[in-house]
Amino acid sequence: MKTLEKELDKEGIQPIQLRVLERGQGARISVNGKKFINLSSNNYLNLINHPHVKEATKKIIDEFGVGSGAARSLTGTMALHEELEEKLAAFKRKEAALLFPTGCLANQGTIEALMNKGDIIFSDELNHASIIDGCRLSRATINIFPHKNMSDLENLLEENKNIHCRKLIVTDGVFSMNGDIAFLPKIVELGKKYGAITMVDDAHALGVLGKHGHGTVEYYDLEDKIDIEMGTLSKALGALGGFIAGSHRLRDFLFYKARPILFSTSLPPPIAAAAITSLKILEKNSGILKKLWDKVKYFKNGLNSLGFDILGSKTPIIPILIGKDKDALRMSQRLFEVGIIAPAIVYPTVPEDRSRIRVIITAAHSVADLDFCLGVLEKVGKGMRLI
Repeated sequence: MKTLEKELDKEGIQPIQLRVLERGQGARISVNGKKFINLSSNNYLNLINHPHVKEATKKIIDEFGVGSGAARSLTGTMALHEELEEKLAAFKRKEAALLFPTGCLANQGTIEALMNKGDIIFSDELNHASIIDGCRLSRATINIFPHKNMSDLENLLEENKNIHCRKLIVTDGVFSMNGDIAFLPKIVELGKKYGAITMVDDAHALGVLGKHGHGTVEYYDLEDKIDIEMGTLSKALGALGGFIAGSHRLRDFLFYKARPILFSTSLPPPIAAAAITSLKILEKNSGILKKLWDKVKYFKNGLNSLGFDILGSKTPIIPILIGKDKDALRMSQRLFEVGIIAPAIVYPTVPEDRSRIRVIITAAHSVADLDFCLGVLEKVGKGMRLI
């Protein structure tokens, strides 16, 4: 332990200072006795607090208890799990879906199971850490292409076209640090041309993108073109867990090969019930999506009029480019001091001199919330000579 402590001291790692919420997640939160506007939550549609979701969860606790008590292959598969998987498959326009304990484990477990030593993976350089971990665990050869650079991706595929093995192109649908969207049409085209499996991590797109909130694939009208879609239940759906949607054969394969399925207790029944209810709400209420996007557009217009660079964000994830790490950290602290939680994203998470404040807008934010934040950003931005 002393050696570990020395390593932490050497790297300048300080004790963790967590922002502990005193009540539930929402647009306004209470942390350490102080009220804040929350610009750092993935609760896009505010379904965490929807009365129907709460009611369904309470009812299921009375009927099923709190936990599931076993892995899926033992006695941990309940009717709720199968119902949720059927609804997720239908929502994603796929043959089947398979639940995982988290979105991270869905990516890791799927890629590790699907790819092996001697296979080749083509991965966007800004893909989520769970994709990176899954690629490493698979022991396949990993080719990383520059962010959304389809020419370089095609060059890599061309260089490896005569190698006979399983090939996978994997990308985030929405990139969580930039708020931009993958070029799925070109990825589909290249996958078909070079015989590669295509996989998209739609964690930040499910319930957000597309006319019905089906995600990046619906946004591009490619719902029958992507082989594997990963989604989470913990963001727009306000619950917990992840899933993979694809063919029946893929589901069967992963059920017996993906380690997180084999060695993890299944989702608690109340969580499955919450996700089922959230899906029903999303499917029946298109107005909930409009409410989100009206708030997103309003805030983006405000930022643009102030002169901030939001890096062309096309989603509720809005990066406000600051530049130097110290300036981004300073701005985040100033926002915190006046009651706004908006984290600084600095190197090495983003390139040097590309540090930013990352803002996430949700349907729960009021116009008054957004106006207050814009006013503070204007004052702080001008004071720091950033605008």
